[in-house]
Amino acid sequence: MTKTLKIDSENFEEEVLKSKLPILVDFWAPWCRPCLMMSPILDELSEEQEGKLKIGKVNVDEPSNQILAIRYQIQGIPNLKLFENGKIVKEFVGLRSKEMLKEELKKEIDLE
Repeated sequence: MTKTLKIDSENFEEEVLKSKLPILVDFWAPWCRPCLMMSPILDELSEEQEGKLKIGKVNVDEPSNQILAIRYQIQGIPNLKLFENGKIVKEFVGLRSKEMLKEELKKEIDLE
């Protein structure tokens, strides 16, 4: 069972900006092959890091979410932004292996 959150324009403030834990937000689209390849990696990471890191996904193809894509200047996907205390602390663009992503995240937050 996935622990990855579905984030949209309605719950973004509550789930991301007010999150007590760091949250990695994946801006993606269903037609994007690298995004689809990234999805199981994020699901695994979400389960492994439960209690330390939240992971959410924003489908930028949904009309109601396009305001988020504009606000956060999403120009290429997959685009992952790490938020801590409501602020972006790191951005990753493009497909990454789970190991590479974990190493990059460890530079910013405490992970296993």
